[in-house]
Amino acid sequence: IPNDDLLEDTSDGRIPAIGLDGTRPMDYYARPWSGARGTRIAIVVGGLGLSQTGTQRAIRELPEEVTLAFAASGNSLARWMQEARRQGHEILLQMPLEPFDYPQNDPGPHTLRVDLGADRNVAELHRAMAKITNYTGIVNFMGGRFLSDADALEPVMRDIAGRGLFFLDDGSSAQSLSGTVAGALEASHAFADLQLDAELSREAILRKLDELERIARRN
Repeated sequence: IPNDDLLEDTSDGRIPAIGLDGTRPMDYYARPWSGARGTRIAIVVGGLGLSQTGTQRAIRELPEEVTLAFAASGNSLARWMQEARRQGHEILLQMPLEPFDYPQNDPGPHTLRVDLGADRNVAELHRAMAKITNYTGIVNFMGGRFLSDADALEPVMRDIAGRGLFFLDDGSSAQSLSGTVAGALEASHAFADLQLDAELSREAILRKLDELERIARRN
């Protein structure tokens, strides 16, 4: 269940906040470390909440160690979030960001855009944040243009960090400045090394998993 001490009441609803004792949502809601030593890999499955069947299968069939990212524009997110947490999954909120070919390629409602300005983008972020609780961080959906614009990205990254969340860059944009901006703000952040399912076949995904193991051992 959500920790009331890690929530702030706003006009949009309740959104994450650092507790008075300094507890951050990213720490409180993190899946506990198993204690196992050695090389570790994190896998995030995104786009949940958009398809009822797909979401249900992901929650019930994937190992509980897999992190689930719920799309801000998804449906019945509170219900899916509760079920995912009961099954032991750590969860993220997947935020749509402006791609280079917007609006021809539209990530959906609540998309953060370079031309909206800081106040509007943070307001859209808060509206999305209020849809669910218990998540440890924000992961982008698309966002090539937004992630490459430091002036647009900085206030959003600052707000995310100030609420005790981390930012996960899905690695889809080679021009992303998320690491630079997060470093300047001393904000918690991470990058995905690769996308496992760019090619939807069992053999291709197994090859990607092998590649991921090699990257993990090397790094």
